[in-house]
Amino acid sequence: MRGRRGGGVTDFSEGQITRAIITAYHEKLWGQVVGDVVVVGAGPSGLVAATDLARRGLKVTVLEKRLSPGGGIWGGAMAMNEVVVQDAALPLLAEFSVSFRSVKGGLHVINAVELASALSLKAVQTGAVILNLTVAEDVCVHRGRVTGVVANRTNLAEALPVDPVSFEAKAVLDATGHDAALVQMLQRRGLLKGLTEMQGEGPMDAAGGESFVVDKVTEVYPGLWVSGMAVVATLGGPRMGPIFGGMLLSGKRAADLISDTLSGE
Repeated sequence: MRGRRGGGVTDFSEGQITRAIITAYHEKLWGQVVGDVVVVGAGPSGLVAATDLARRGLKVTVLEKRLSPGGGIWGGAMAMNEVVVQDAALPLLAEFSVSFRSVKGGLHVINAVELASALSLKAVQTGAVILNLTVAEDVCVHRGRVTGVVANRTNLAEALPVDPVSFEAKAVLDATGHDAALVQMLQRRGLLKGLTEMQGEGPMDAAGGESFVVDKVTEVYPGLWVSGMAVVATLGGPRMGPIFGGMLLSGKRAADLISDTLSGE
């Protein structure tokens, strides 16, 4: 019979640890199979959108293929882990309790580690569920509408022919960044009218790109929305480099549009 070890430490078993993890994850996974919104990509726009939608009471699942959420924030610029936002993004920094240092030109510098961590923490605390190491393999389409995401373990999808699972949702957000992965899944099958090929990113224009990525957030196919760099890759806007205000504001706009659409259905 197990008791206590010296120093008041409870004597637990390896089996108990494993059962606790499996039980908790199973409960979390089970609860997200059918929900309101699936966000694919836990970068800045995806995390902001997920947080905002969860705050409105929607059941939100975030699928992230990498080990850590945060997308391209962590590396800053050329592996210098500082990023920049403009004045328009300051209300969102306050909402996520992110500190900054103001510099010339209406710009504000942020520690990239703090920003990525703050966005991830707030998303989880608000009620969004992040499933990392989970990659989107496909989308579910019924009667001309995206109704969910087909997902697999990242390492399994890359190495073995193992069948995936699916997450049903009323709306799906492609926040996969430069790849615009979900949009490509529909485009290559000829399902996107008026979009015969991905437009791709234009040359660097930081100010122009920051406006484009917010203004052009849209529903590219019934049930499928784009935010962040997926907007640029899909519709051909300019790239903007290591300024992240547009990414944050793009996620906020996507959440507003998705919420308005769902509330009107």
